[in-house]
This record gives sequence, C-alpha cells and structure tokens, in this order.
Amino acid sequence: MDTLSQRPRLGVLGGTFNPVHLGHLIMAKDALEQFELSKVLFVPCAQPPHKSPTELAPARHRLAMLEAAVEGDLHFEVSDMEIQRGGVTYTIDTLRVLAENNPEAEICFIIGADSLMELHLWKDISHLLKLCRIVTIARPGVDLAALHKLNLNLPDPWPERLLADVRSGHMIDISSTDIRYRVAEGMCIRYLVSPAVDMYITEHSLYRR
Repeated sequence: MDTLSQRPRLGVLGGTFNPVHLGHLIMAKDALEQFELSKVLFVPCAQPPHKSPTELAPARHRLAMLEAAVEGDLHFEVSDMEIQRGGVTYTIDTLRVLAENNPEAEICFIIGADSLMELHLWKDISHLLKLCRIVTIARPGVDLAALHKLNLNLPDPWPERLLADVRSGHMIDISSTDIRYRVAEGMCIRYLVSPAVDMYITEHSLYRR
C-alpha cells in the first residue's frame, strides 16, 4: 500500500479530450486504484500550447462529451476551469488554482509515460513539481525498463521521485487521432468510446470531413 501521504489525494487528468475515449477513462481508473486517489478531476483545455487547433472540436462539445462519459461514476468529475479561462493553457496555471482551492489535498497530476520523457520542457517545471505529485501510468509504445533518471533531464531529487511513481496500467492502445480519422471515413468507433460519446459525435456531426 502506498503510504507516502495520509492527506486525501485529488487526481487531475488534463488534455484536449478530442474526443474523450475509453483509454482516458481506463487510465484514470488505473491511477485512482494504484495511487488510492479520492477522485479524479478531468480538466479539458481551451487551447493546448503545442497542438494545432485545426481539428480541435469546440470546447463546449469536448466538455459535454466528457460529462457524458463520466456520468454515474462517483469517483470522476469534470472541471471547465481551463475553458472558462480561455486562450492557450498551461498546466502550471491550473495547478496553482487547484492547490489554492484544495489546501487539504495532495494534488496528483496524472500523465502517461510518454509525457514523462518530455516533462523537462513544460512551462515552469521546477515550480510545477513543487505544487503537485506527478503520477505516471504506462502507455503502449513506452518501454518502462528503458526509463532512467538520466533520460528525464531534471535535477535531483526529481528523477528518482518521478520514477518511484510510475505504474503499469492496462495497455489500451486507443487514440483520439484514430477516432477522428475513423469518424471522417465513416467507420465505426464502437468499443473505442463510451456509447454516450458515440451518440454525441453522431448527433452533433463532429469530426466529419
């Protein structure tokens, strides 16, 4: 059992969720269970800093799909804080707000192992690492055995702390990019997204050419 902290742990999973798919939900559930989180907060961004907005569905649709996907799960919640803020979104800004609003909680920011290798490039990373605990869930295509503290390009003590919080999750190889392609080509996305999200995409004619 993980006993590093007795404070309630708030999991935070950010992203474009364009659209949210079962891989996102399974990753969140893996983090919830393996790190004994009290809940997971999904935070869709308004505009990511390193991605083109050309295929980004309007924020209201991405938010609605998330809310439909997690409905009924008492451990999952959705926040529109980044959408309300608008503009280009940086994780550090969101974590500052969450830390201020949840002083009693340990903020656990959930990432995939692929993001772990790029963490040193994030805005204000030294401050970000002090605001939260980064918890990493393995994703397809990343060899956990190859992860080494020298590969993280961060000063001590962060590499060892980060690597200590890496866990193997269910290796579900689903991507939003593939889902958007399949919708555009008129292909089925059943079993890749929840039925509610599948229905929403159809009803609102999202991701069609």
